[in-house]
Amino acid sequence: MKIALAQINCTVGDLVGNAARIRAATARAQAAGATILLAPELALSGYPPEDLLLRDDFYVQSAAALNSLLDAAHGITIVVGHPLKEGNRRYNAASVLRAGKIEAVYRKQRLPNDTVFDEVRYFTPGTQACVFEQDNVRFGVNICADVWEQGAACGAAQAGAEVLLVLNASPFHVGKQEERYQVVRERIRESNLPVVYCNLLGGQDELIFDGGSFVMNANGELTSQFPALAEDVYLVEIDGVSPLAGEIAPVLSTEACVYAALKLGVRDYIVKNGFSGVLLGLSGGIDSALTLALAVDALGADKVHAVMMPSEFTADISLEDARTMVTTLGVKYSELPIQGVFDSFLNGLAGEFNNLPFDLAEENIQARIRGTLLMALANKFGHIVLTTGNKSEMAVGYATLYGDMAGGFAVLRDVPKTLVYRLSNYRNGIAPVIPQRIIERAPSAELRAGQTDQDSLPPYEMLDAIIERYVEHDQTPAEIVAAGYNETEVVRVIRMIDRSEYKRRQAPVGIRITPRAFGKDRRYPITSRFRPG
Repeated sequence: MKIALAQINCTVGDLVGNAARIRAATARAQAAGATILLAPELALSGYPPEDLLLRDDFYVQSAAALNSLLDAAHGITIVVGHPLKEGNRRYNAASVLRAGKIEAVYRKQRLPNDTVFDEVRYFTPGTQACVFEQDNVRFGVNICADVWEQGAACGAAQAGAEVLLVLNASPFHVGKQEERYQVVRERIRESNLPVVYCNLLGGQDELIFDGGSFVMNANGELTSQFPALAEDVYLVEIDGVSPLAGEIAPVLSTEACVYAALKLGVRDYIVKNGFSGVLLGLSGGIDSALTLALAVDALGADKVHAVMMPSEFTADISLEDARTMVTTLGVKYSELPIQGVFDSFLNGLAGEFNNLPFDLAEENIQARIRGTLLMALANKFGHIVLTTGNKSEMAVGYATLYGDMAGGFAVLRDVPKTLVYRLSNYRNGIAPVIPQRIIERAPSAELRAGQTDQDSLPPYEMLDAIIERYVEHDQTPAEIVAAGYNETEVVRVIRMIDRSEYKRRQAPVGIRITPRAFGKDRRYPITSRFRPG
């Protein structure tokens, strides 16, 4: 028998549109001879619906969308994820649709409440297994976190399941697929059930769902691995209760996977929110260059407007490299010199500044002029501003509030600077679009004469390593020093991270690609006297 996996891109709240996507996938599956269609977790509502789940009318519309699929469930069984409300209890559920009716309902038993998940806020855990028969094979149903903990998979086996179908909305971060393999193999060892794992695809605000659906047999051997970051309906063949060897998609490099995830995140955020195009400020530096390349690859050159806003501190090579890159990519390009506006600000503040030395105040005025110009263009033409700061800068506050942080979507917010370089080289390996000089020259904000990033920050290799250990792994300063890092620099970097929380709270949402990003993942107080020991 054939099982179809609908690795589809759903949109939160688009109940009618998501139902249409599931219906279309069902038609494709049926045409290919499948007798079961497996859709992702909460496919009808999109994931995560967040506080939409607290609205009664959300469940009313979800139920209507579910019922609209019943007439498609003839000659094929549809297993679809959706929110469910029964009395005062809300469930993360999956329904088995067959012969034009809802034959069975499974309620998710393990509710994740860590990292980016807060399902305990919304849902009541289920307690019962769900098993249905198709073509003389008994299928159990689990939902995502059910296979990340013990209990639910074994419960399905004890209820008579011979194959486990798992609906997932498992978000991407670097290394996530290996984690999925590991936990699924643990459940297989406990339950002795082969697993068919269908994952959601698409960008939802900061989260990326990368698909990468797969199948493992009862020995934990991978029998099918479908492409990551691609929407499609994939077929699995089962002989009795044993999955047959199928497609094994090639493993993507870290750079290829992250680049594709960032593209997907940009495209879905812009398209799903109805923006007509994007604006970004070019600086002649690597962060804005990579952001420009991603925007063009995600949306097309006709949807991208790059703006260079030079000052007296902008190097000639920055202008030259920016002009070269926009010509290569074919995007709309504007140059708006800010010197006159900057001089007006300085004249207006001359009485207050009273001949004090040029310092951070004047540097940040330039950044805020640029932010104001970009937002003015965005308002006038209905675009959204993409900010270009990276995770290294956001971690230590090396950014200007209402300046280079001004915008609607932060593409590189969770991308460390060292990975920015790797991604730039990866993109140029496909086709050279970023001038090599941008990659090779020392990074600089160009807000004062002769400035480089390393005037204020440790070398990025050291900075990124300290950030990863402190932010992503919660290591103490002593543990980081014991790993071989300079104590003075470790203390300085951690102090910068801690005191920059107020900035990060005001930053635009951005794409998550690491195991712990600022935002949903890491919720630290702004006002705090705690000092890590």
